[in-house]
Amino acid sequence: MKKQVKKCVLAYSGGLDTSIIIPWLKENYGCEVIAVCGDVGQGTELDGLEEKALKTGASKLYIEDLREVFVDEYIIPTMKAGAKYEDYLLGTAFARPIIAKRMVEIALAEGADAICHGCTGKGNDQVRFELAIKAYAPHMTIIAPWREWDIKSREEEIAYAEARNIPLKINRETNYSKDKNLWHLSHEGLDLEDPGNEPTYNKEGFLEMSVSPEMAPDKPTYIELEFEKGVPVAFNGEKMKAMDIIYKLNEVGGANGIGLLDVVENRLVGMKSRGVYETPGGTILYYAHEVLETICLDKETAHYKAQIALKFADIVYNGQWDTPLRKALSAFVDSTQETVTGKVKLKLYKGNMINAGVWSPYSLYSEELASFGESDYDQTDSAGFINLFGLPIKVQALLKEQRNK
Repeated sequence: MKKQVKKCVLAYSGGLDTSIIIPWLKENYGCEVIAVCGDVGQGTELDGLEEKALKTGASKLYIEDLREVFVDEYIIPTMKAGAKYEDYLLGTAFARPIIAKRMVEIALAEGADAICHGCTGKGNDQVRFELAIKAYAPHMTIIAPWREWDIKSREEEIAYAEARNIPLKINRETNYSKDKNLWHLSHEGLDLEDPGNEPTYNKEGFLEMSVSPEMAPDKPTYIELEFEKGVPVAFNGEKMKAMDIIYKLNEVGGANGIGLLDVVENRLVGMKSRGVYETPGGTILYYAHEVLETICLDKETAHYKAQIALKFADIVYNGQWDTPLRKALSAFVDSTQETVTGKVKLKLYKGNMINAGVWSPYSLYSEELASFGESDYDQTDSAGFINLFGLPIKVQALLKEQRNK
């Protein structure tokens, strides 16, 4: 028995899943459907969205510009942590909590009694959406059509849409599952489901944010990034918002074939999944930040922070953004960034990022100490250090020698 629902707020993208969910909700729940699209940088995907939502049965559509908050409160804290999930830069993962949070706010304002998402029962996004909804509206009814309807594949979804004259931007031959925002673009499905198939990087229309390295210019591109307390504040000497820096890096990084990732990752729900990601700007930003940290963080802090990055990535990937542990780890990360201020110069060339200089007023690097030339460093001090540092190894060897006798 389905729970009675009068008004439902739907996470709406205009893609295949959410396009057919509007008529499905009306047919199966008989409820009013309010569509909500969180603009996290989908670009042209938002064109004509309102007309499409209304034509397919929604009573209204909210398009909420979340881009700046997305960057400042989700992307940058994750980047400062150095969090990567199996090399994946979490583009889909940290976009879900902010969208879900805004959906809850609209649902409460509209007096809705349910929230619906189009995530499949095989994916990670169902967890991310629902954990965020539970954090902000613990009593809200959640509808997940993929866990209810008889549709079993994207081919059947297309047939369902065609039977109801729902316009689609895809067809059966180019039916990749994609997710796009200002940080990345993901590709899944079709030939990519076989890890033995090489992605068709040079096929027209496959890549959208990048070009393949072999199609990139033969001449390198130099860029400079400035950071203040771990936050990017300037690109090539021009001060600008972090969001605008990401857009600039997407352009220059994409043009130079930066940020392509082909990975078989371990999904939260237990299976392995193959995906191809385009993250040109994000890849550059992570790398430049890491280079700056090499001269600004002491050894113990840097090594411990690297351990924290693994846990931080798991938390974000698993949809646990709104948890005490994530907030505590962010507080730790912020404390490490107090001295991560300076400038990084990179050379971009055919998919490669090459260091071309790094400077910071808080640099812990001492050329005088590290130099092979004359310095005040007393090299005889190292003898005592090695004796103490190597004492456990020496004692173990001496005892082994005695036992052998």
